[in-house]
Amino acid sequence: MQHKKGAWLRAFAIALALITVGWQASAEDKKQPPEDKVALVNGTSITQGEFDKAFNYAKQQALRTGKGLNEAQIKEGVLKQLIGSELLYQESKKEGIKIDQKTVDERLEQWKKRFPNDQEYQSALKNANMSEAQIKADIGRGMTIEKLIVEKFVNKTTIPEAEIKAYYDSHSDLFKQPEQVKASHVLIKVEPKATEPEKAEALKKMKEVQEKQKKGEDFAALAKEYSECPSRAKGGDLGYFGRGQMVPPFEEVAFKLTPGEVSDIVKTRFGYHLIKVVDKKPESTASYESIKERIGQYLKQEKVQKEVEQFVDNLRKQAKVETFLKNE
Repeated sequence: MQHKKGAWLRAFAIALALITVGWQASAEDKKQPPEDKVALVNGTSITQGEFDKAFNYAKQQALRTGKGLNEAQIKEGVLKQLIGSELLYQESKKEGIKIDQKTVDERLEQWKKRFPNDQEYQSALKNANMSEAQIKADIGRGMTIEKLIVEKFVNKTTIPEAEIKAYYDSHSDLFKQPEQVKASHVLIKVEPKATEPEKAEALKKMKEVQEKQKKGEDFAALAKEYSECPSRAKGGDLGYFGRGQMVPPFEEVAFKLTPGEVSDIVKTRFGYHLIKVVDKKPESTASYESIKERIGQYLKQEKVQKEVEQFVDNLRKQAKVETFLKNE
């Protein structure tokens, strides 16, 4: 099965090499005094500044994922990855891999599109204490490593369809699609600190909407006119949702309704609702044909990652690596 190089490849290469724009040290950082280095890789230094930026980034990622923050383990992992990055970069130079400036400029332009305007981009550079030249240098370095990985591993790795099918058959739970409901609603808000008269007024308003609905007025039109939820712009349409995505009182009612049925008034912490179920999807399992390409990409990613990690381990065994990081 032929693999389409996707976002996972870039994400993997960048994660492995620790070359996320914004914290990766520039070539000028390498000129810091010897006492500022945390490692030497075949005579090339990894500086304390480079390490600190990578460490802070890794800490932020750990906090975002909600994992426990073990700083000693993070430091060890960051240093290992920085050493691996340097080894891969040195290997790419040995193999004569080069990235032309036009390609670097194009990647920079793609990255700049993440910012709403040039002012925000310039502000980000200033906050990171980096110049655009340094950013380009980091991008060039990262793309060089990426190209090495593509040429040496990605382009040479294929996953037989039999292996993809075997994975699908043995991991059926991963491909289950839970029961879903497509619903619309009308919301009359009640603030958490609302007084009893305010609550009564909101309920009165909802009962008036309910009477209009019972008399046959179009539910979507009522939502557009009366609902106090952003979904009013779409006639109250909330799209499909599974269990656990809505507040319990809302969910409990929605999953009991049949398509086309409208609920009685439902009270939640947001206020009062009328809920109309439009469609229901029973629990199902994604077919092999619909999911096989994604499985193939996943298995290829896993295989490439293991091969690159082994390759880096072998490079390190052959290299002269000295580390100076305290309490690593």
